[in-house]
Amino acid sequence: MADNETMMFKVEKDNVNEARDILLSIYQALKEKGYNPINQIVGYIMSGDPTYITNYNNARSIIRRLERDELLEEVIRFYLDNQENLNKEK
Repeated sequence: MADNETMMFKVEKDNVNEARDILLSIYQALKEKGYNPINQIVGYIMSGDPTYITNYNNARSIIRRLERDELLEEVIRFYLDNQENLNKEK
């Protein structure tokens, strides 16, 4: 592939809902254990090290059900969709 071509990346629709559910579940488990959920999730996504995620409520196993890129895609989708909605309200 030439340098000027754009690669396509697509996550299955079913994985989008699963990613959302997983992120919410992990967020809650981290919060209940007294961690900063955002920092811990970012640490996991950036490093791939599952020890950023607590074992509480099986959170560490749950987050590993999806690839990190699928989790990151959900975060970006949610953020951009919400930015788009905010811009429409202005």
